Amino acid sequence: MTLQNRIRPDGAAEAVAARGLFTGNRGILHDPATRRLTGRRWTTTAWIACALVHKDVRRVPMARRSWTELFFLDEVTALAAGHRPCFACRPRAARAFLAAASGARSPRAFKLDERLHAERRLSARAPARALTTRELARLPDGAMIAAGERFFAVRKGRALAWTHHGYDRSLAFGELAGLAVSQVTADCVLEAFAAGYRPVWHPSAER
Repeated sequence: MTLQNRIRPDGAAEAVAARGLFTGNRGILHDPATRRLTGRRWTTTAWIACALVHKDVRRVPMARRSWTELFFLDEVTALAAGHRPCFACRPRAARAFLAAASGARSPRAFKLDERLHAERRLSARAPARALTTRELARLPDGAMIAAGERFFAVRKGRALAWTHHGYDRSLAFGELAGLAVSQVTADCVLEAFAAGYRPVWHPSAER
């Protein structure tokens, strides 16, 4: 049974038979009797991205009344969807991300969660912000954009076409001309990238 727990860069959940590098959650979103999502897409403002392996924990996705296991291609995807590193299973990444995203402000996880909730594509429910060519060229590596019906990750001055299975091609920004290009990754995540936080990429990004 393919579960509806693979997360797109915009935060939407899809039923796709694909494996990713990270898991995470936003609270309890499913009915364990049917192992299907309910109408809710979050029950907390703290959306986290977790390691697939942590100590000796073993879980069967959506099998019990506990947090709903969500899966992401990579950390670039998880951050675009509005999830942050988990302090329990990824403490070094969580501290580094919090410090980078907070800048000169006193770092507090709950404050960052509040800001992410106001900015992330799914929970903010705000219209997508269109990007000019100049703004697109200024985006840091790891930024996710939407162009037409597809998502692309910015890497080394090019746009990598995203899929649940990996990045399947690399395009010059000029090849997106004529498409409506919008920002997917929240501003505070882009600030963390600009401040030096380096997200984990799927190996296909190297190819």
